[in-house]
Amino acid sequence: EVQLVESGGGLVQAGGSLRLSCAASGFTFDDYAIGWFRQAPGKEREGVSCISSKDGSTYYADSVKGRFTISRDNAKNTVYLQMTSLKPEDTAVYYCAAVFPPCSDYDPVDDYWGQGTQVTVSS
Repeated sequence: EVQLVESGGGLVQAGGSLRLSCAASGFTFDDYAIGWFRQAPGKEREGVSCISSKDGSTYYADSVKGRFTISRDNAKNTVYLQMTSLKPEDTAVYYCAAVFPPCSDYDPVDDYWGQGTQVTVSS
């Protein structure tokens, strides 16, 4: 059974930091690029960051570039999203998902999604 489980969300003040984790199981993790997505109330889902499977190339949405850092540990089947200098507009449910190449298209594989973790940034 494919599972992706996000953790690390919470409530933080503007300017603060959080680190999200995405623990995967049930598939060959290092064969897949993994993306982080977010969805705020009333807004469409957007791709935030992605890390490729082969060479570890990373991609970021313009809105988070310079503030967020994605990384992966294939030995632990886990992807991380380090978020710094958080802003109220970063408030959303954050999801991880396996994505089809190229990573930067943020095209998720059906059913390879986590349940999400809430991030709330207060002003």
